[in-house]
Amino acid sequence: MTGSAFPLETPAAPAPETFDDPARAVERLIELYSGAVDFLCDRFTRAMERGMPPARFRACYPEIRITTTSFAKADSRLSFGHVSEPGTYATTVTRPDLFANYLRQQIGLVMANHGVPVTIGVSDTPIPVHFAVAQKGGVTVPQEGAAGFTLRDYFDVPDLETTNDDIVNGVAEPAPDGTRPLAPFTAQRVDYSLARLSHYTATEAEHFQNHVLFTNYQFYVEEFEAYARKVLADPDSGYESFVGPGNVSVSGPDEDLPTPAKLPQMPTYHLKRADQSGITLVNIGVGPSNAKTATDHIAVLRPHAWLMVGHCAGLRNSQRLGDFVLAHAYLREDRVLDDDLPVWVPVPPLAEIQIALEQAVASVTRLEGYELKRVMRTGTVASVDNRNWELRDQTGPVQRLSQSRAIALDMESATIAANGFRFRVPYGTLLCVSDKPLHGELKLPGMASRFYTSQVASHLLIGIRAMEFLREMPLERLHSRKLRSFDETAFL
Repeated sequence: MTGSAFPLETPAAPAPETFDDPARAVERLIELYSGAVDFLCDRFTRAMERGMPPARFRACYPEIRITTTSFAKADSRLSFGHVSEPGTYATTVTRPDLFANYLRQQIGLVMANHGVPVTIGVSDTPIPVHFAVAQKGGVTVPQEGAAGFTLRDYFDVPDLETTNDDIVNGVAEPAPDGTRPLAPFTAQRVDYSLARLSHYTATEAEHFQNHVLFTNYQFYVEEFEAYARKVLADPDSGYESFVGPGNVSVSGPDEDLPTPAKLPQMPTYHLKRADQSGITLVNIGVGPSNAKTATDHIAVLRPHAWLMVGHCAGLRNSQRLGDFVLAHAYLREDRVLDDDLPVWVPVPPLAEIQIALEQAVASVTRLEGYELKRVMRTGTVASVDNRNWELRDQTGPVQRLSQSRAIALDMESATIAANGFRFRVPYGTLLCVSDKPLHGELKLPGMASRFYTSQVASHLLIGIRAMEFLREMPLERLHSRKLRSFDETAFL
């Protein structure tokens, strides 16, 4: 007997209600979501204790819905916070407690720009039981066959048919009733990434900060922890705690930060501020696949910026080990995003990010203007998917690198920049030259010079300084129109 032979049991839900106060709208979202999760967790726990359930259980995500009938122009200085034409727009919502600040801001902008209220109600999109119980400590969903009954007969499970990137990829179709997307991600897509983040980084989503640094070298983690302890000793720094894998947190400079016996695939560390304006560092390791995985999931948190601060191969003989490379263009041979963002799509440099990075280099190195060229070059960064590209027939790769005017090569930067462009997250790259394979300086033990060692020690600090500069920038300036198409979701 399958679950379809049993009645469907759902939680009681209030009728949809309109709100003209963003704070009250978010309160209702939290109320609806909490009720749905409590219902599913209660019925699931009972089923695990008592065996085969007497009914099929379903609870749905809350949703935000807005309808506007006017073509009146919104504030054109903003690249977000308004819809492009009259119609009905909606989005499902998960974890409104986690996204409360974001939701209040985005709902408030839409209200202000269009002069209409929002409607908060229950959607018809089921919450998979796996994502619901993830909110309750100590409760897990067993693998298929381990529960004594067929789980999907009685509870909704994750559905990859409806968990996709169609909205951000610009291929989403309106719903059958004509409703169009209000936000870049649906609730189930967000839930999927929140679960993946916990798995890959061993830290919970609430610890992530709005400014994210990516690196491909463990040295930066050590430097980041040292910097964190320094600023935690300063009561005026604004930083409150430092969190590492396993959600271990320290708030003082001398507290131990235990290292888990087994590090996750992408160890992640968070230097936190009360308003989430701190800095998160993710050691993504080597390769475009890792870079795509990390950015695919962090994007749902809607960070204000992410930067790559890693190592690269210098391609010019005039470069030295330890020199910096500020990317202003990317040669995309990483291939992992070709199906989502075709290679013919340009990935432009963002002036706000470029200026912040250059200012940060000047601040840390104490060099300015023309003197910066002693330690930094600006140019094209090539990203490839083959770590041992040097072993291939050189006539192909070297010719392409020369024709593109590339000055550096790595395996992650173009992926991170391209996914930033795809997900509308401001992006940038500052690399440090660790080898010069075309000029006889391979990445081998003993090749690093004293200059290189000292420069690497400064590299992370430059990334931090850049993020601190960006933190002071108004959000409407940072989120450039270059990241938005002519038919965008209202929510950032």
